[in-house]
Amino acid sequence: MVALLGFFLLLLQFGPSSCSNVYIVYMGERSPKLHPALVRDAHHGMLAAVLGSEPAAKDAILYSYRHGFSGFAAVLTDRQAARLADWPGVVRVVRNRVLDLHTTRSWDFMRVKPAPSVGILSESRFGEDSIIGVLDTGIWPESASFRDDGIGEVPRRWKGRCIAGDRFNASNCNRKIIGAKWYIKGYEAEYGKMNTTDIYEFMSARDAVGHGTHTASTAAGALVANANFRGLASGVARGGAPRARLAVYKVCWATGDCTSADILAAFDDAIHDGVDVLSVSLGQAPPLPAYVDDVLSIGSFHAVAKGIVVVCSAGNSGPYSETVINSAPWIVTVAAGTLDRTFLTKITLGNNSTYVGQTLYSGKHPAKSIRVVYAEDIASNNADDTDARSCTAGSLNSTLVKGNVVLCFQTRAQRSASVAVETVKKARGVGVIFAQFLTKDITSSFDIPCVQVDYQIGITILAYTTSMRNPTVQFDSAKTIFGELIGPEVAYFSSRGPSSLSPSVLKPDIAAPGVNILAAWTPAAAISSAIGSVNFKIDSGTSMSCPHISGVVALLKSLHPSWSPAAVKSALVTTANVHDNYGFEIVSEAAPYNQANPFDYGGGHVDPSKAAHPGLVYDMGTSEYVRFLCSMGYNGSAISSMTQQHATCQHTPKTQLNLNLPSITIPELRGKLTVSRTVTNVGSAMSKYRAHVQPPPGVDVAVSPSLLVFNSTATKLTFKVTFQAKLKVQGRYNFGSLTWEDGAHTVRIPLAVRTMISKFYVNA
Repeated sequence: MVALLGFFLLLLQFGPSSCSNVYIVYMGERSPKLHPALVRDAHHGMLAAVLGSEPAAKDAILYSYRHGFSGFAAVLTDRQAARLADWPGVVRVVRNRVLDLHTTRSWDFMRVKPAPSVGILSESRFGEDSIIGVLDTGIWPESASFRDDGIGEVPRRWKGRCIAGDRFNASNCNRKIIGAKWYIKGYEAEYGKMNTTDIYEFMSARDAVGHGTHTASTAAGALVANANFRGLASGVARGGAPRARLAVYKVCWATGDCTSADILAAFDDAIHDGVDVLSVSLGQAPPLPAYVDDVLSIGSFHAVAKGIVVVCSAGNSGPYSETVINSAPWIVTVAAGTLDRTFLTKITLGNNSTYVGQTLYSGKHPAKSIRVVYAEDIASNNADDTDARSCTAGSLNSTLVKGNVVLCFQTRAQRSASVAVETVKKARGVGVIFAQFLTKDITSSFDIPCVQVDYQIGITILAYTTSMRNPTVQFDSAKTIFGELIGPEVAYFSSRGPSSLSPSVLKPDIAAPGVNILAAWTPAAAISSAIGSVNFKIDSGTSMSCPHISGVVALLKSLHPSWSPAAVKSALVTTANVHDNYGFEIVSEAAPYNQANPFDYGGGHVDPSKAAHPGLVYDMGTSEYVRFLCSMGYNGSAISSMTQQHATCQHTPKTQLNLNLPSITIPELRGKLTVSRTVTNVGSAMSKYRAHVQPPPGVDVAVSPSLLVFNSTATKLTFKVTFQAKLKVQGRYNFGSLTWEDGAHTVRIPLAVRTMISKFYVNA
């Protein structure tokens, strides 16, 4: 029997029936009539009935989820899990999974400036009283980014707590950090007791690795003057909502692992505690579990049903298509874009020729020139030329590398400058020049300089090394350059759509800065033997773009507290920019560069000020998401258990296409197709919007009606969009847009259509 969060299906391939594993027993929405304590007792009773005794149940259970939804996590054999899967009221039993993390100028770049009287910051009171929950590696509470100067008392509605632990107690919380919890039961059930002797970690909400501190300060950090990373990116660091509150849920540990049992416990607590936004910079790389097996989808569904906006990273598996993750339609999925800032150094060869490369190395450079050698010429005996050329691990002769700068070239098999740095450093080299396709994502290198150049400069330097008996090179100190580069661009690493689970749901939704982002860091762990610890660090990833959107959402929730999560997402998507700071269409970093499309950035690059006043929103609630789940093939009884609403599923192919998203994606257009959307007026009561269509190539698009007239009683209007394939083109997506304009607002949604061969064609 197939069930939605369907959940009777148990995957039994995880080992013999006598082997114990962690399972999540998901029971759907908690009945509001039951007190959480009674729900917990019921969970213990179920488990005791299966295991044979109360003590056995107490030993086996890890978490009782009883606030935002009902369920529990426990150590079970496969047979025990199978028995529970058939228990009345159980929606699904799923195996515990391990998920991964996705690892100043940016807010000015997005024109979110702390002006005294204008803009979204002042309108929203800097996000004051919005509460951002961050699921990550914890927080370093002593960071200047988390001061509570000028922030009022903790909102009375807040129910969360600060849980004490290793080097963390209630005094580490303040009016900025108002909650801090940590979750390790699922992790230790998978890997055994955390050994803090071998792994530098705190058994508390304190951050040992920096990732959580970075994301939290990006979303809601206070203003910190003279912030920099060893002299680079110097300026005033701040989060998007500098007066928003932070609730910390530590679910990821120094190993980089985050288990689904722990994550679901954090979702349950966050719903109970009263957060407004959840910022989740983690996920599972493709291939993806079904929505019914994905704890991020399950936890976020219940959060969104309670009015909480859930913002997730899109993943770092780009630039390949169908790699986007966290793709449930109720989630705001964030791609990564670049800034108009980079860090450059001058390269001077022994013949006095000079070139420019990118670097984050901020250490000292030798006063004299150093010999530069080509990696392929110093290969180890057992390495082939291709491995040596790209400085693959173990591919270089240490004797010939020692004391030299090594020129490496990116190859299809080895694309990473960081791998080249480690290879050269282990071979006792003193620097790397890494030639690669052009990208603004700069590899962090702390012990030895790494300068990234494009292939053209790399070939020029190679020619120099082969023409000279003693080729040498010298590097200047890195300099911060901003305001002179085109941006934003879609980052090379940012995962691309379409969604591999539900291709009719456009993903990602939105793009935000995620390349070379400066934010607070934990000084607990040295970032290298040469540098030691830092208070701010530059990092890249959709982990960094996600909290940018979380900060913007906090501003929007302060400004529009009654808006639903769908309305907030719509405001972000329909007002986003598809042009860079010079007015050109945004491009996508790839090999080669190409014009970006909605599968790269969703609606475009976020424009917070426009999102504050979108004019119209594409709104929806739980009932629409239930119809979506029905359309995915899950049965009504499972969905009813999940939502505590009666659901009679009638699967129709067009249900997903008619989901009221701020986009229209048609994976298979055969001839003619009509879909509908409903818009809600959130601007002036008396307004008229006219439709403007940029049709995808090869497709005719008609909108009816093409004029929407709103008044005090007509606040919601529905329109239909008809698509007609003109060409017999198989399997290629083309892109366009539908825009509603009233003179004051431009409300744009992306169109993505793939035509398929059919016998029904006009003029066929």
